Amino acid sequence: MVAEPTYEVVWPLGKSVYETIPLAARAPNLDGKTVCELWDWRFRGREVFPIIRESLLKHYPGIKIIDYDSFGNTHGPNERDVVRAIPDQLRQRGCDAVISGIGA
Repeated sequence: MVAEPTYEVVWPLGKSVYETIPLAARAPNLDGKTVCELWDWRFRGREVFPIIRESLLKHYPGIKIIDYDSFGNTHGPNERDVVRAIPDQLRQRGCDAVISGIGA
């Protein structure tokens, strides 16, 4: 009987090169909170964001929503500048939660 070859098993994805951090705690209730929208101005955001806004306002009448126009196109010709400015803009606006990445 011929011995079958033995192969060493390796993980095909390689080692992780970044440190994971825990996610921020979710707000238990959005009433009285400020929610900011970020969008890459692609796909169907002009249709989807108004639906989300309407639903949030219905469920949380005290919510404040800052729409995506306030932040700029996160995937346009000025993407780097827009994305770089987002953390400061969120802090300045008192953002408690973000809706981002609506699309396909």
